[in-house]
Amino acid sequence: MEPLFTGVSNNARHLYTLLSCIGFASKATVQITPDGLRFSAEEGRVIQGLAFLDKSLFTSYTFKPSKEHNPQHGESNEDAESSGEVEYPHFLVSLSALLETLKIFGINDLTEPNGSRDTNLPQTNPASSAFSAPALLMDRSCTLQYTQHGAPLSIAITEAGVKTTCELVTYEPEDAETDIPLQRDAIIMKIIMRSAWLHNAIAELDSSTPTILKLSACADREPYFALTGAGGPFSESTVEFSIDQHNEITGGATQGDHASQAHKVLTDDGTSRPRATRAKAAPTVTETFQVSPPSSMGERIRQSYRFALVRKAARAMAVANKVSIRGDRQGVLSFQFMVDLDDNTPTGRSVGAGVRALAGPRCFVDFRFVPLLDEEEAEMDALDTEE
Repeated sequence: MEPLFTGVSNNARHLYTLLSCIGFASKATVQITPDGLRFSAEEGRVIQGLAFLDKSLFTSYTFKPSKEHNPQHGESNEDAESSGEVEYPHFLVSLSALLETLKIFGINDLTEPNGSRDTNLPQTNPASSAFSAPALLMDRSCTLQYTQHGAPLSIAITEAGVKTTCELVTYEPEDAETDIPLQRDAIIMKIIMRSAWLHNAIAELDSSTPTILKLSACADREPYFALTGAGGPFSESTVEFSIDQHNEITGGATQGDHASQAHKVLTDDGTSRPRATRAKAAPTVTETFQVSPPSSMGERIRQSYRFALVRKAARAMAVANKVSIRGDRQGVLSFQFMVDLDDNTPTGRSVGAGVRALAGPRCFVDFRFVPLLDEEEAEMDALDTEE
């Protein structure tokens, strides 16, 4: 019997890098499509992580759905898909087991974004390991296979003629898989910046152990874009992304008042255009800054989210090159990360001033967060006060 899906990759590290971005959940829903594999992880219907393994990541990608999944005779895939009559195979799989399999079987010398080795792996010298010799690395492939509905997901690693296979049990989703809805026709905020700036900001705020992340954005006056950590045992801490008004400020963070709040101003590293050439006032570190709140909100967008949930996207922030921060009228927050993968930098991060070492596949990871309601925020504040 011919398998429904077979994908062969010569770089399991790429697969691991993308899937580890949504590794906050133990299980993930997998959907097989003609264009790639869609992995979705969620927790309590308040956070969702989406990672798409495009077929360009595979040297060979074969998808032959069963007859019941094929479009009707004379109907194109696009027409059938738009009419909702095509259902591609989807199932639950242990994401933690899949990541562990890729890490053990497919990756030697796994490096973290900060340059340190993964402490979960044996601390051996790759140069002295016979199994990580360049000759062997060139003769390695990772094959993912799904034979039929209800079958296990098979991961086979072939290295120097030795084949190791692991089969992961698949499960039926308990209910229909639905994404956290982002109203694309009601986007009121879109900000694009280097992902490193967002990662640094969340790390700064995390030092005060907050429970709530407050987002503030305004197109006309400062702070144009600010993130505040609140609700923790310490005073509030705020990171402001502001206009670079001083030529001598070329990067990093400058510390402000340490009284009730700690404000940190993040400026660009000198590669952006001067303020005089910008079309309108906007934070220097942003490439795109569009804020248009509805009249009911006033001139400023203000939303609150659980800080612990936003922190779960830290891995994606660390490996991505850019991030698109979007928000809709209902307050749903989206972080869409652009990850450029290449062979010389395992995490896909840029080398030098935005220059990639080797051109590789470009992939995207999306996180969505449900905002806190006013009563939920008040309840969290009350609990923190009692503690």
